[in-house]
Formats: sequence, structure tokens, C-alpha cells
Amino acid sequence: MLFNPNTADFAQFDDETRRLLRATVDFFEERGKKALIDRYINRSWYDDFLAFSAKEGLFATFLTPGGSGDKRWDTARNAVLSEILGFYGLDYWYVWQVTVLGLGPVWQSGADSARRHAAQLLDEGHVMAFGLSERSHGADIYSTDMVLTKTEDGYLANGTKYYIGNGNVAGLVSVFGKTDDGYVFFTADSRHPDYHLIKNVVNKQMYVSTFELRDYPVREQDILHTGQDAFDAALNTVNVGKFNLCTAAIGICEHAMYEAVTHAHRRVLYGKPVTNFPHVRRELSDAYVRLVAMKLFSDRAVDYFRSAGPDDRRYLLFNPMTKMKVTTEGERVVDLMWDVIAAKGFEADTYFDKAAMDIRGLPKLEGTVHVNLALILKFMPNYLHHPMAYDAVPTRHDAADDEFLFRQGPARGLGAIRFHDWRIAYDKFAALPNVARFRQQADALGSLEVAQEQHADLDFLLSVGQLFALVVYGHLILEQAELTGLDASVLDEIFAVLVRDFAQHATDLHGKTATTDEQAAWALDQVLRPVADEARTAAVWNEVLSLVGAYEMRP
Repeated sequence: MLFNPNTADFAQFDDETRRLLRATVDFFEERGKKALIDRYINRSWYDDFLAFSAKEGLFATFLTPGGSGDKRWDTARNAVLSEILGFYGLDYWYVWQVTVLGLGPVWQSGADSARRHAAQLLDEGHVMAFGLSERSHGADIYSTDMVLTKTEDGYLANGTKYYIGNGNVAGLVSVFGKTDDGYVFFTADSRHPDYHLIKNVVNKQMYVSTFELRDYPVREQDILHTGQDAFDAALNTVNVGKFNLCTAAIGICEHAMYEAVTHAHRRVLYGKPVTNFPHVRRELSDAYVRLVAMKLFSDRAVDYFRSAGPDDRRYLLFNPMTKMKVTTEGERVVDLMWDVIAAKGFEADTYFDKAAMDIRGLPKLEGTVHVNLALILKFMPNYLHHPMAYDAVPTRHDAADDEFLFRQGPARGLGAIRFHDWRIAYDKFAALPNVARFRQQADALGSLEVAQEQHADLDFLLSVGQLFALVVYGHLILEQAELTGLDASVLDEIFAVLVRDFAQHATDLHGKTATTDEQAAWALDQVLRPVADEARTAAVWNEVLSLVGAYEMRP
């Protein structure tokens, strides 16, 4: 299930995609662990990686929709590249991720000259930036202090942007602002004399800039979107680009797990390998099945992105799930392993030391957990109670452009989106005891009544949102498990974890001030124990042990 640079052949993709993914892996492997760590510690700008990407045409091939030859926007291969970059370091992933975001408003635009210019910049090896956030407003797109003033030749832009990745070198920055007539998205160039780079706002290898435009000239052909279209472009760009948070978390956890399991098994305490201790086995097994679950959910979500259309917008639920649920699970995976390897997790010459720091950032890179939970809640009534029939969504590894992602339309109407019946996936695995037990909890969620006045209490609703998120999480995990033939022991162990997590969030709901006596009684009824099975636990532990020495980055 886990990505391993030694064995990955990317057989699901076409020849050129396989070549580029393999070349990316080889780029990092040839440099070795010490070079990777030294550049991280010294906060060295990743010009070597950008030179590699330019030489190979990596970003141009993967990020040019409707391009010639092998150029396309293919969420499946983009997800794999994102995972690989996370595997070798969050900073390398970040330069890719921000380029994805910077291109979002461009590819959604009807401005042909801007689109051609972006494609040319990609061919030349440039990276992009997404100029949305401001220091006073964060990513609140209702508020912006970037102002465009009309002139005879176009506009002059004045204002400051903050927390803008790649803002130091971006050949194109998609900038969000406003005119007297409303919102606007326009393009800027970091090399222009009226673009003033102020500083890097983070102490990292990545460059997260603050910059100021002072009477920056904006021509009509630089305008990407105006009015409501600009507002929608901002949200729809997030729908496309921030999905990559989940695959970055997966890559980070995979590399950290190889290192942690190998270290723990080879370390001897009291004459025994550390992995002989029962609590160590439990924690590493827990980390492993959580990581497998992250990957199952994210892989299946890709299929819904690629199969989306005006009449099927289910991806809009699965997107905040990847941003919130998968990334927070990544934190738990690292914490479980850290409890095992203890002080080793602080050592400068490990990958784990970097993973432990960087995994924290992913749930926070797109708002916060509560922002995504609040979004997820919009889908809950229709998801739980009003299913409708859809054609089955297949596994999507075909070499096709995901062009709908750049014509998503108005960013509204989320509460009206309908879903297929989640119970179907659960019914197929009803023979697995922990799937059945979790299904009992999931069914119970449909009977939880929330009073109208409680809808104003976000703290209360977020606890409900955590419970709902688990049902959605389990749903796509089961669909992907069926498609991939996942071992039943691993799948049932995943659901043993979900049963415990549901009980934990039910306990949290029980303790809320706003919770009624009836709701508190409901919550206590959901505090169930997973079904134990020694043979299943042993089978999962054997999978964990198979990771020992399976991958070690050369010095």
C-alpha cells in the first residue's frame, strides 16, 4: 500500500508520466539523505529542484490543461507527484502546490492572452503564486485592501499581500483585489519594478512572501476575472489546489514510517527488540492502518474529482475531507510513531525530525480544521437522509484532461448537492465485525436531533461534524477497499480504529455545555468497543514488520 522508491513503477500511467515520476524520484535519491537534510537545515532555496523541473518540463507537462502531447491536467498523476514531493520534503511539495494555486484563476479565465502567457512561462520553467491572503484579513475573500484604480490605459494596483508562496520568483502571480465595480483577479510579475518583495515571513527553506504593489500597471489583458466571477474563481481554485494537502501528508507519513519502524525494530532494550513490547506493537499498528486509511480515502476521492460535472459535484464534500480529515490523521500517525521512537525523533540527521515539524502545517495551510468542518456540515442532511442514484464512478487512471475543474461555475448551492447511498458500501462489508459495529454508530448519527438554536453554537456543531466526517471517511475507504481487493484483516483493523474514534468524539459531544440530556444519552450509547481478534491483529503486525529495512534513503 505504501509508496516505496525502490519498487514504484507507476504502471497505472502512460509512458511519459512514468518517465517523469521516475525521474523525480531519481533526482532526490541521487542527492541522498544528507544533502536533503542539509538544505532543509540551512534553509537553502531549492533552485536545483526548479532547474530539474524546468529541464524535464515537469510542471509544464503536469499543469497545462488542454496542452499538446502529454500536457494535461490529470488529478490522478498530480496526486502521485504531490505524494512523492511530500515524501522527500514539504518544502519541495510547497513550490509545486503554490504553482497549482497560482494557475487556478488563469485556467478558469477566458483571457486567452493570459492563458497563453502562463503556458509559455511553464514551458520556460517558471513557477507561479496565488496572491489572495492579506495580513489583516487572512484568506477572507470578502475583504481585500488591494485596490485597482482606473487609468486611461488600464489600472494601477496598490496594496500588500501576505503569506504568498513563491512570491519571490513567480513568473506569474494571480492577485485578488477590488475596483470601484467589485472584485477582480489579475496577473502580476514578481520581476516587475513596481512589484516590491518585502521579506520571507517563515523560517523555512520555502519562500512565503509578503509583497507590495505600488502603482503597478495592470493592462486589460492582465485581467482574469471581475465581479462574482472573481469571487468564484478564488473558491474554485481552492477546490482544485488544496486537495494536494492530503497527498503531501501521506508522503510525509510514508517516509517517516519506514524510518520509525526500522529504527524501533533494530533497537534492543532489555535484551529484546523494541517492537516486542505490546504497547509499541499497538501504536505502530495503529499508525500503519491510519496511514493506509488516509491513502484509501484520498485515492478514491481522486476518482470523484475526475468524474465530476455540473450534475455531479460530490467532490465538493470529499475535498474538505481531504484537507481536514486526512491531514489531521497525518498528525496522529506521526505522533503515534514519535511515542515509539521518542528522542530519536528529535535528531537532526533523521527525516522524522522534519516530518514531525512539517506535518503540523498541513491542516493549517487552508484555513483551519474548524473552517473545513463547518463546510462539511453543509452536506450532512442530504448525505445522511436523501440519497439519489448515480452511475458507478470507476477508478480513473486514464490519460484525460480534468477540464471540468476549470469550469466549476458558481461557488454556491452546496447544501443542495445530493449523494449516492453511503449504506451500500457498508452493506458489502457487513460480515467484517468492526465494519458492522461502526455501521451501528453511523446509523445512529442519522437519529441525532439538533435543535434550531444549537445551529448557532459552532463549538457544539463541530463535534457533530467530527462524527459525520467519520461516516464519510469510512464510506470512501470501503469503496476503495473493494476496488483494490484490500486484505480483510487490514480493513477490519481500520474500522476498529474508526469505532474508537467515533466513541471519542461522542464523548466530546457528551461534555459540551450546549448538549441536552437526550443528546448526552445518545452520545453515551455510541461509546462502543471495537471487536478484538488476535489473528487479525497479528496479520496487521506482520504487514508493519514488512516495512523494516524496506526503504532507507542512501546517506
